Amino acid sequence: MRRLLLLRHAKTEHDAPTGKDVDRRLDDRGRIDAAAMGAWLNRHPPLPDLVCVSTAVRARQTWDLVATEIPKATPLVAHLDELYGAGPAELLAVIRGAAIEDPAHLMIIGHNPGLHELALGLIGDGDAEGRQAIASNLPTGSVVVIDFATDDWNEVAFRQGTLAQFVSPKLLKGE
Repeated sequence: MRRLLLLRHAKTEHDAPTGKDVDRRLDDRGRIDAAAMGAWLNRHPPLPDLVCVSTAVRARQTWDLVATEIPKATPLVAHLDELYGAGPAELLAVIRGAAIEDPAHLMIIGHNPGLHELALGLIGDGDAEGRQAIASNLPTGSVVVIDFATDDWNEVAFRQGTLAQFVSPKLLKGE
C-alpha cells in the first residue's frame, strides 16, 4: 500500500510586498493553522517519508511550521518549482516520480486549483463524509489522505485511490 498526503498551503496575506504571487507569505491565522495541522499529523501516523514542497514562500512556510510539530519524523524534503501552478497531470507526474525514492508515505504541499482537482481525480472511494466535504473546495491548510492498493507509485492512477481521511483547520477546531 502507498499513502499520499495532499496538504494545501495555509492561509496567506492577500498581496506580497514584492507584488508577486509566489512571494505571498502566511498570515497569522495561516501560521496557527499550519502548526495545528502539523500537530494533527504527529498524532495520526504514519508520517511522510518524502515531502515535495512547492517553492512558493507560503508553501515553504507551511512545511516549516508542520515540520516543527512532527519532531520525530525525518522525511526527505524536495522543494520543487514545478508544483507552483501545477495541474492534476503535472502533480500526478510528481507522484509517479517519487518511485525513485520509493517512500511508503508521500506528502505534497501545493496550491489550488491543481491540488483540489488532483484530490477529486484520484479518489475513487472511501470516506463518504470526507468526499462530500471536499467536493466543492479544498480549504487552505487542509490535508487529504489517500491510500492506493499498490506498492509502486508508477501505478497510481485517477479514480484508484481510497480517501482515508480529510482534515481541515476548521474541522480541527470542532474536535
